[in-house]
Amino acid sequence: MKKCILILLDGLGDRAYEIFGHQTPLQAAHTPALDHMAAVGANGLYHAAQLGLALPSEKAHFAIFGYDQVDFPGRGALEALGAGVPLTADDVALLTHISTITSEDRVFFLKRDTPPATVDEITELIPVIKHFVWNDIDITFHHIGKLFGVLVLRGSVSPFVTDTNPMRDDAFMMNPVPWKSHALEVDAVNTAKALKAYLIHVHQALNKHPVNVKRKKERLPPLNGLVTQRAGRLKRVTPFSSRYGLKGLSIASGAVFGGLSKYIGLDFQKIPAMDNPQTDLSKRLAKARDSSRQYDFIHVHTKAPDEAAHMKDPEFKKRVIESLDRAIGGHLHWLLGDPDILTVVTSDHSTPSRGPLVHSGEPVPLTLCGEGVRRDAVVRFDEISVAAGALGTVRDRELMYLILNHLDRIKLMDIMDTDEDQMFWPGRYEPFKF
Repeated sequence: MKKCILILLDGLGDRAYEIFGHQTPLQAAHTPALDHMAAVGANGLYHAAQLGLALPSEKAHFAIFGYDQVDFPGRGALEALGAGVPLTADDVALLTHISTITSEDRVFFLKRDTPPATVDEITELIPVIKHFVWNDIDITFHHIGKLFGVLVLRGSVSPFVTDTNPMRDDAFMMNPVPWKSHALEVDAVNTAKALKAYLIHVHQALNKHPVNVKRKKERLPPLNGLVTQRAGRLKRVTPFSSRYGLKGLSIASGAVFGGLSKYIGLDFQKIPAMDNPQTDLSKRLAKARDSSRQYDFIHVHTKAPDEAAHMKDPEFKKRVIESLDRAIGGHLHWLLGDPDILTVVTSDHSTPSRGPLVHSGEPVPLTLCGEGVRRDAVVRFDEISVAAGALGTVRDRELMYLILNHLDRIKLMDIMDTDEDQMFWPGRYEPFKF
């Protein structure tokens, strides 16, 4: 049976820069392995939603794995799942982290989003922010690493509350309020009020904590507040194996990918990120090779291009891309040499390595390589060259349909071999007994 290896180079896409002669970092990079894959495969562009929309990784991956955004539970809930934070079906989870906050005319001002801090300092502060109760709403802070945590809200709560994190330094924090579409719902109103009361309490408690008294004396930014974003609540979704007939594995780092895997029913292999992008991706690809007998679909993820872009240095991103290409080059013999393996290379979104945006809405390159895949005339793997390829522009869940198709597992439309209209063929049907 054919298998799919999906190599996901997070944040690979970028914009054109004058330092590269108005090329992207990927265009400017020396990438013989990726170029070879493009030359022997079918190429195109991919966007996990609609052109121009800037997606976070978790929402892009949700589409890549073939799920509708209506079933997306929110980043906070996924992060909690991945970090092992217990959640009930009624709980609301939010991303949060310790920041430096000032106030002007009774308005909170985010001075520094991620200030430097020691492990000991953070450990001392956590008991102060651990637990809070407002009316019937219980708020608990769960530390997941460094400055970061997850807030779990329990009681009569709603996920439809706005963020407080402006996601940039020297900006006013947003007031937590219900979404306009839920402004008359009591649970949403009270959730916003409880969150606001908690954040005020946290700031007041941390401001006078001995850790911050000492930091102020040393002219260090105080660790005196929390910012929040991306509230979510778990939903019920069809497991990946039932939806697509494939046993899946995700090889990645980060709690959000562990949470997403758990949510949709992929097995998850956490590989701690290494400093060297080449060594890191090579290790992940080796794990994929060794796991290919047990799985039909293997997602191999590296965050390296995205993290490089967030440094806002296009040259650095170019060097990281070249490191990743060397890693892929060391595995081409089995990625391209086995007729039962379909290798897919793409990204989840574009991440500009200059400018104010976190992510941007340009599409990313896509190539499919394997037995029977149409070969086009593309010979370079980059955002411009692949646009002339046979795949055109692939959007949203279409990528998963393409994968099923090239694995010879896509069902002919209108066939009903089971009592549910699943995407894959043959279905898991009951034998005809008499």
